[in-house]
Amino acid sequence: MPESHSRRLAAILAADIADYSALMGADEARTVNDLKSHQAVVLPMVGDFSGRIIDTAGDGILAEFSSVVNAVECAVTIQRAMAERNSAVEPARRMQFRIGINLGDVIYDSERIFGDGINIAARLEGIAEPGGICVSAKVRDEIDGKMNFSCEDLGDRQLKNIARPVRVYRIRLDAAPAQPAPARPAPPLQPDDKPSIAVLPFTNMSGDPEQEYFSDGITEDIITDLSKIGGLTVIARNSSFTYKGRAVDVRTVGRELVVRSVLEGSIRRAGQRVRITAQLIDTASGAHVWAERYDRDLTDIFEVQDDVTHRIVEALKVTLSPAENARLTDSGTSNIDAYDWALRGRELLLGNSKNRETFEQSKAFFTRAIEIDPSYSQAYAGLGMAYMFDYQNRWSDDPDSSLPLGKRYAKQAIEKNPKEPLARLVASWAAIYEKDLDRAKSEAEIALSLNPNLAMAYNTLGGIRSYSGQPLEAVPMIERAMRLDPASNHQYVHFLGMAYLLAGKYETAATLLRQRILLVPKTDFSRAALTSALGHLGQLDEARRIWRELKEINPKYSFKEHFSRQPFRQEDVESVAEGLTKAGLPN
Repeated sequence: MPESHSRRLAAILAADIADYSALMGADEARTVNDLKSHQAVVLPMVGDFSGRIIDTAGDGILAEFSSVVNAVECAVTIQRAMAERNSAVEPARRMQFRIGINLGDVIYDSERIFGDGINIAARLEGIAEPGGICVSAKVRDEIDGKMNFSCEDLGDRQLKNIARPVRVYRIRLDAAPAQPAPARPAPPLQPDDKPSIAVLPFTNMSGDPEQEYFSDGITEDIITDLSKIGGLTVIARNSSFTYKGRAVDVRTVGRELVVRSVLEGSIRRAGQRVRITAQLIDTASGAHVWAERYDRDLTDIFEVQDDVTHRIVEALKVTLSPAENARLTDSGTSNIDAYDWALRGRELLLGNSKNRETFEQSKAFFTRAIEIDPSYSQAYAGLGMAYMFDYQNRWSDDPDSSLPLGKRYAKQAIEKNPKEPLARLVASWAAIYEKDLDRAKSEAEIALSLNPNLAMAYNTLGGIRSYSGQPLEAVPMIERAMRLDPASNHQYVHFLGMAYLLAGKYETAATLLRQRILLVPKTDFSRAALTSALGHLGQLDEARRIWRELKEINPKYSFKEHFSRQPFRQEDVESVAEGLTKAGLPN
């Protein structure tokens, strides 16, 4: 085997549409459109369960998972999502996936994987019934006792081009606990009318892993600058950074994030010199639209960022308003040392691991940036956000004191620069927790006017509408946040579930909150809300089971204490509490 090839054990999911050729023969244009619509919902689910799309040729999907449990949960979620979508379609036009899953040894290189592990998954998919899932004995053994899905033994099967018979099992979806995908799933990711772009994390070429924060910070600043342009759809940092450290084809990124352009590049920092390369690529053709290399002094980094942003705008033929052009030239600070400390703080604040230690470290870094440049608005905003995270997550010994501190630093950030969108967002969060929803709404709307692609601001406005007694008006706001930041769906699904719960649409709420629990198994808040929805639905046994899980995760959980920190209307709190009472649980 060539040295460039390696082996690993992986769970492989293979799926395709049953009777796709017949559907194409009946109405080719509509079938293609229907398939794209379904894939826009289904494909992000692979990422939700920590999988990786390998191929999406034709009507098929091939995906790889390091966890067998994740692969099966993803398959079940896909089938239930498709069942829900098909319920609104005439029978002759319904599309049903057949799915096969195998655990096996695969051979892989930098671009693709192959081997019997994949071949068996594909053959299992071929014998699955429409809307069904077939798995190998290896998969069945791995999920036994770990999941509540029943497996029906179909016996040994001789699969095409596979030398030995394979023991096959069928996942009994009808015997599993009802955990379908959302009745109103994440909005289909479809191309916007305006240009769309994802900025992939720039590769750190410095030979020093400790410089990772610098390359990540430059990437984030370019994302932020582009996000300030109303004529662009810009994918949020959280979603772009799911590709960090991965060798990916930009055409795959284009399909997964539904964007027409991707920016990628590299950064090499050596002393006071920096080399930046950047390439803008069309995701449909894979062709380079624009590329440049910059060799500059470190103090010129702001000019480089500004040039990259404007070159992208020119290449995509986007017209800037005078206000947008002015915002793009505002780097926040001219002091490279203050900027460097703020980048370190932001790396911790936005990283995957958030805990008391990262909170304390990020505080120290932002404080140092402010000491160097007392007029640095973004550093004040970062410090305010750190304190708001502490208030929400209860990391410090006195988290309640973090709310007035977060508010204070947001106010100072706005005083330094009234056009800093992050400062406005933090101010909105502080106002929400102070139950001043009018001010919260005003600050969030200002944040969006300054950064029309700020996913967190859309979600915040959605939450404010829910808190204000307009839960169904929250839905399109939260769905817009999902479009801009699909990798953060696990957060937004909870807010959608809460909106439907407050609207009294308990079936939909329960569906969404179940999905949130699948995505974030240790959540207590979503379990409390799900318990209420189930109580209202009369599903008392499941409600009590979910509550027991909640208390195992957080023995000190108090519904009254938790909901008292949220600005819900009293009648809404009473409605949620009523669901718990119906289930015979304390509230």
